[in-house]
Amino acid sequence: MSTATTTSDRVPVEFCKGINGLDKVILREVRSSAEVYLYGGHVTSWKNDHGEELLFVSSKAQFKPPKAIRGGIPICFPQFGGQGNLEQHGFARNKIWSVETDPPPFPTVNSNKAFVDLILKPSEDDMKTWPHSYEFRLRITLGPGGDLMLTSRIRNTNADGKPFTFTFAYHTYFSVSDISEVRVEGLETIDYLDNLQNRERFTEQGDAITFEGEVDKVYVSTPTKIAILDHEKKRTFVLRKDGLPDAVVWNPWDKKAKAMADFGDDEYKHMLCVEAAVVEKPITLKPGEEWKGRQELSAVPSSYCSGQLDPQRVLQSS
Repeated sequence: MSTATTTSDRVPVEFCKGINGLDKVILREVRSSAEVYLYGGHVTSWKNDHGEELLFVSSKAQFKPPKAIRGGIPICFPQFGGQGNLEQHGFARNKIWSVETDPPPFPTVNSNKAFVDLILKPSEDDMKTWPHSYEFRLRITLGPGGDLMLTSRIRNTNADGKPFTFTFAYHTYFSVSDISEVRVEGLETIDYLDNLQNRERFTEQGDAITFEGEVDKVYVSTPTKIAILDHEKKRTFVLRKDGLPDAVVWNPWDKKAKAMADFGDDEYKHMLCVEAAVVEKPITLKPGEEWKGRQELSAVPSSYCSGQLDPQRVLQSS
């Protein structure tokens, strides 16, 4: 395999302008690429070695602050959903993040070259909405094999000695061929809170999750690996996570899709959100304490998608 780095395609990190002049970062590896907007610290593209887009972004997405970008991987912080006093999913996805050139060392050594470190700190106006001082560091890494890794570190920097509490999610929108041909494995027999039934608690039945209508569920105390199988594309997404015990599964279906101005009427057929999250038991940090939550996404060309997925192979392999 050629390791030539003379072409612009192999520049591992490129800073440029995106839609509506918003700043973005392009990450490139031999077999993949990703794009990250500083607005929201928002991953908007993740492509494999065939140039196929693996994330869903709505054709009607508005890349225009203060509206959050519809699709990709929005960051939900310090509040997931509408459970709290803040705007839906908090404010991190609506803020302009900064590139951090010299972040504190990460616990694991990063030998990859295609990564970017972003940081979000509150402005004076932000403090009026949520009166806490924090540093939110986000590292987005593209691995040599095409895996996409997001690592969040959130530190309480309050000078007044006060703790703060938050919920969090990587609101990942996966691109799928046809939602009716998709199933999710790894959440069998897990308890979930059903947002369509006043957050009532149920236990998942059956062998795998399939989709025939709107779904909005928070699965609690979930495994560290979840598989999303797309039979038509013969592709399996594998989501690995640390520090994020919950998993949100969401598809708006037809009625909700038509009610969203920044979402195409039929686009629900081609997306599925499976979100590594901490929702049921919020995180509380005392001043000086730091929380870390990481997700790693990989796309496996699927011999797995033969309809005979061996869950041991995907969900328990290293």
